[in-house]
Amino acid sequence: MKKEIREEFWHAFEKSPFIMIRLDDASASGAGHAEPMTAQLDKEALHTIWFFASRSNRIATGGRAMGQFASKGHDVFACLAGTLVEETDPARIDKHWSKEVEAWFPNGRNDPDLMMLRFEIDDAEVWTVEPGLFGTFKMLTGSAIRSSEMGKHAVGLV
Repeated sequence: MKKEIREEFWHAFEKSPFIMIRLDDASASGAGHAEPMTAQLDKEALHTIWFFASRSNRIATGGRAMGQFASKGHDVFACLAGTLVEETDPARIDKHWSKEVEAWFPNGRNDPDLMMLRFEIDDAEVWTVEPGLFGTFKMLTGSAIRSSEMGKHAVGLV
């Protein structure tokens, strides 16, 4: 079941690669508040995601971090824990560079304010929501619903 849920999560993340991410270190600038980031995904790296950011971004210092994801259809939710580190491989930056990224960094790949962060995921929880016809009927009628009737949950997907 874990493999099925993991695949469902990555498929949903690929369709809507936006995540709220925050640093765990309370002494870091802006820690405690998450912000939306656009994830750069790589199908061969299922425990890692990347972000383009400015050096003044509140997560730019890196460190332990937590990411929260909700799919576009609100049927997949995830909480990801890991470490943010600066990605220094120019090939990785080139691989993920796009017109969308360039819109945020008009000075291009060599902009001194540009950095890429790598989020190395070491723990995750994923929930899927699929109440089905019976679960939907119970919700509409106010009947009690067991969590097992609403979807699946997996811990430690990495």
